Amino acid sequence: MEAVMRTIFHVDVNSAFLSWTAIKQLEDNPGSTDLRTVPSAVGGDVETRHGIITAKSIPAKRYGIQTGEPVVKALAKCPDLILVKSDFVTYRKYSSLMMALLRTYTPYVEQASIDEAYLDVSGITASFNGDVPALARDIADRIKNDLGFTVNVGISTNKFLAKMASDFSKPDKVHTLYPDEIQEKLWPLPIGQLHGCGSATAKKLQNIGIYTIRDAAGTDLLILQNILGSKAGAYIHERANGRDHSEVAYQEREAKSYSNETTTAEDIDKNNYERLAVPILKELSSKVSARLQKDHVRGATVSVAVKTGNFQRHSRQAALNTSTDSKDELFSQAKILMHNLLFGSDGLFRKGEVIRLIGVGISNLEHGENQQMTLLEWMQLNERQTRQKEKNDKLDRMLEMVQKKYGADALKKGNF
Repeated sequence: MEAVMRTIFHVDVNSAFLSWTAIKQLEDNPGSTDLRTVPSAVGGDVETRHGIITAKSIPAKRYGIQTGEPVVKALAKCPDLILVKSDFVTYRKYSSLMMALLRTYTPYVEQASIDEAYLDVSGITASFNGDVPALARDIADRIKNDLGFTVNVGISTNKFLAKMASDFSKPDKVHTLYPDEIQEKLWPLPIGQLHGCGSATAKKLQNIGIYTIRDAAGTDLLILQNILGSKAGAYIHERANGRDHSEVAYQEREAKSYSNETTTAEDIDKNNYERLAVPILKELSSKVSARLQKDHVRGATVSVAVKTGNFQRHSRQAALNTSTDSKDELFSQAKILMHNLLFGSDGLFRKGEVIRLIGVGISNLEHGENQQMTLLEWMQLNERQTRQKEKNDKLDRMLEMVQKKYGADALKKGNF
């Protein structure tokens, strides 16, 4: 029997953070300017105009503004650039709405990030008479009409090619990149545009004369592995030739850690640390604890994380003697770790850094009946059981006395 060819979609939101912020502003102020129609960007400190660009509008792109560049540099290119703050509450809202919409088409949806997902639509193309681009267009149009933002949809037989296809011209486009289109559409691209090939890897390849994806596809595997290492070399060779055997991981994986983090309302330094950071640590510890208890999970490794004013992430972690789901224990350990990270001999505050994001997490998890009881917990449980037994014995003696004096039916134990 001939194997059925897979059909994979990659759905990618166009300028996600900027688009979602624009929608939120239009909801709050219907007469306001749509940020997507003017030079605008998300990122940095709006008041001080420091930091980096994290998302941009298409009009801003025409000025040469790039994601990841300093705000000061972007403003030099476009002095009238409108800057807006990040709003992760809004981002999560629209991300959740989009994922729910995608699952109305197929349960085989893998959320790759907050603004992109893979779909295995192999089983539903017949409902569109086999017109796969029409199915992709239907999904894109529903997102645009129901949710208010646009997406690109890449179509192929595997996840990698679908991802590459969705990165072709934007916005609001549907593109195919089937195996028989690789030579025409994929191979002419610069090697740096191959998904998973970072700038450092691209530079190494360019240094030996590999400038396009076609060059990499035709290079002997052993040469690539000698230059990049066994794993990275194999990855570049496979992807350059359009091969990817990974499945759409639609089932939720068991959590390996629990964490919560938040962007601070203002920069935190050594002077306002106690006033601002400590209450945040307490709140985050409480949220993580609540999730652990809801899922009947405990963890044995506590971690804290921060993001500095220059968007660098730093973290510390420590193993506990026993696993826990207690908010007080989490908070206590998180305070120690955070103080070490910020005020220690090599602490961030000693380097003049400020903090704009704080996170608390726990890992090394134990689930359900696998959780090991501590000696203290065993003693407390044993004590409770002993007290309950004494109470029951006392009630039994009292019942026996009453029944002897007033008859067997005078008093009986109730049933719940």
